[in-house]
Amino acid sequence: MFAGQVLPYPSSNLALDVLLLFLLLGIEISRIYFAWKGNLTERGVPLTLALGLVVPCVLLSVYLLLWQTYVLRAEVIISSILLVFLGLEAVLSCLAIATFAK
Repeated sequence: MFAGQVLPYPSSNLALDVLLLFLLLGIEISRIYFAWKGNLTERGVPLTLALGLVVPCVLLSVYLLLWQTYVLRAEVIISSILLVFLGLEAVLSCLAIATFAK
């Protein structure tokens, strides 16, 4: 993390921010896998799991956008783009689940 090297960062806050960043990475990988699998197999269950994983991704993205110790401009831009894509994916996942359920 750039902020941890350049800015005076309390070590407990740095550990929490890094932990939450890696947690977001793990959830994002799982979410993308379930969405990919559900779309390829045209089944609603993996897409529903992916849709359920959108909620923790949004919460972690909002944390990175607003509440981490130092919020850099690049992080604001990246987190905002991520939130837009998560919202778009949630809408499209709902449409796909409705289509596959028919």
